[in-house]
Amino acid sequence: MGKKRKGTRRRTKKEERPVWARVRLALACVLLASCPILMLLFSSSPDSYFPAYRDFSRSLASVLAGLTSWAPFALWDFGLVAAAIWIVFTLIRRLWKREKLLPWASWTLLFLAAVAALAVDGWALNHYGPTLAEEMDLPVHEYSEDELAEATGYYLGRAADAAASVSRNDDGSLAEQDFSELGQIAGSSYTVLSEQYPFLSGSTAPVKELVLFGEPLLYSGHTGMYWAATGEASVPADDAAAELPFTMCHEAAHRLGIASEEDANFAAFLASSTSEDVRFVYSGYYDAFAYCLNALYSQDSARAQDVVAEALSANESGTRLVFADRAATQEHYAAYEGTFEEVGTSVNNSYLKSFGETEGVKSYGLVVDDLIAWYEMGL
Repeated sequence: MGKKRKGTRRRTKKEERPVWARVRLALACVLLASCPILMLLFSSSPDSYFPAYRDFSRSLASVLAGLTSWAPFALWDFGLVAAAIWIVFTLIRRLWKREKLLPWASWTLLFLAAVAALAVDGWALNHYGPTLAEEMDLPVHEYSEDELAEATGYYLGRAADAAASVSRNDDGSLAEQDFSELGQIAGSSYTVLSEQYPFLSGSTAPVKELVLFGEPLLYSGHTGMYWAATGEASVPADDAAAELPFTMCHEAAHRLGIASEEDANFAAFLASSTSEDVRFVYSGYYDAFAYCLNALYSQDSARAQDVVAEALSANESGTRLVFADRAATQEHYAAYEGTFEEVGTSVNNSYLKSFGETEGVKSYGLVVDDLIAWYEMGL
């Protein structure tokens, strides 16, 4: 046998060349740097990138949603936990064995950078695109208190018309619905609308249940989430019954490249109120009424109380059901209020403002502008 030269050893499989770790770090830095650079470019000159970017983003979301559609639950929900455990486990393992940290750090940073790039570069830049009202030529304007009160009454009436047709328990409360069935309907809820408005076309994958992070999300003050890295629209199963179909449509709207919360709310109203399923119709008009009434309370609480008193004085069963559902919804979410909600709201507020939604979390309520314009056009 040949004699082994002193001081030499074979390179094991684990001991890769340091150059590859540096390549991964460089690639991760490029991906991370692309996020703020593109945000700056898109915010300064959005007309140069739309609608081409939205078409690209919608196509990417469709591909990702298709790849993850085999799971009946949100994969990112479990994937996030699994990734965190794996990162910590591999770090401890390397420290225990006194192995070099550069390969571990390069892979970890590259993974995190890829997720960030998919979220920002692949979807979040839609925040800088044209509004849904602009794409629909909807004449949104600064409304008066009288217009708001009138629209509030209109949406209450439409919700009341559908209230009795929704399945209910003996005490009048909304009956529990099959989550999977609602998710299937919500996923394809924009199919008919897209024939008239092509910018509402895209993935029809079901809206999924958020299992692990469902309850924490509710405690953070949120009722749904779109995870751009996997193309999954997801909501907790414990969302309030009256709002669940609407919320599902809201998250499905995000998957179509509608990033603005105001626009996602308006898209959800359009999808649910034009649905063939009465549960969605009721949820759409219920939420439209709730947003309008909340806005009226903010402007003139006495006027809002008069609207409520007048509606209840008619003693119509549908109207009573709507207000009963409103009370049940408020009671349901009151159980999740607390410090964690304040923190979650603050984080979301900062996120929205960083992408140009200057109103932050208040942008959810700006859908009232669109709802009033929609009502006044008699659409």
